[in-house]
Amino acid sequence: EVELQASGGGLVQTGGSLRLSCATSGFVFDDYAIAWFRQAPGKQREGVSSIRISNGDIYYTDSVKGRFTISSDNAENTVYLQMNSLEPEDTAVYYCAADRHPVQHGMGLADRYDYWGQGTQVTVSS
Repeated sequence: EVELQASGGGLVQTGGSLRLSCATSGFVFDDYAIAWFRQAPGKQREGVSSIRISNGDIYYTDSVKGRFTISSDNAENTVYLQMNSLEPEDTAVYYCAADRHPVQHGMGLADRYDYWGQGTQVTVSS
């Protein structure tokens, strides 16, 4: 059974940090790209960052470059998203997702992802 378990969300003040985790099981981790998406109330789901496990290729959306860092622990089949200098605009539910056929550039749209975690709430207060 495929599982993606997202955790690590919470409430922080502007400028604070959080580390999200996406623990995966039930598929061959190395064959996938793992991504983080987020969805704020009333907005479309937005791609934040992705990592292609086989070669380490990483993508960030422009609004998080220099603030967020994605990494993977291949022994634990887990992907992390370190979020620093958080802003109120980062408030959203964050989801991790897995793509069996990663695109060559960028991270692709949400509808191409095969598996999704349940989401974790990140709230940044001003």
